[in-house]
Amino acid sequence: MSESSVRLVVGLGNPGARYENTRHNIGFRVIDRLAERLGMSVTRSRFNALYAKGRHEGREVILAKPQSFMNLSGGPVRALADYFDVEPGEILVVYDEIDLVYGRMKIVAKGGHGGHNGVRSLIDTLKDREFARIRMGVGRPDPRIEVSDWVLGRFSAEEAASLDSFIDRSADAVDTILSRGLKMGMNAFNCVK
Repeated sequence: MSESSVRLVVGLGNPGARYENTRHNIGFRVIDRLAERLGMSVTRSRFNALYAKGRHEGREVILAKPQSFMNLSGGPVRALADYFDVEPGEILVVYDEIDLVYGRMKIVAKGGHGGHNGVRSLIDTLKDREFARIRMGVGRPDPRIEVSDWVLGRFSAEEAASLDSFIDRSADAVDTILSRGLKMGMNAFNCVK
């Protein structure tokens, strides 16, 4: 029996081909990888989000990619949570994190937004900080580069070479959280590169 309470897994990103392979869209890529593994297709469109509903080890799970821009992610997530009767504590959000070096991830049970506008939107709209997160390190830019240019930029050739394995590891972390709970996911994956 699973000890996980997660029912809704959200990857943050920006819609459209222009942003497809940017650092900011790494959350979308993890959702796509999970969907592929679970035989799901994140193509249902409702509430300004793309989503799929399926089963993971016998339990219902929803995978979602908000289709608003990053700083407005809260609206679609709130609408999905309300529609599927999901509490904030049953949500897991996957997103890019500049305060972690590329390739590292940190799973946290709750917290503030840490300057991330997508997470800020979720907190403001859900009126709650009690949702789990997988923060995927994309590194901090050189001080001469604007943070917005950095996260909306593409991965370097060196980063791109290991990106698939980073996305796989993050999908493994979500799978562990869904199967065995948040604490087990934290123990197994936090800051392991």
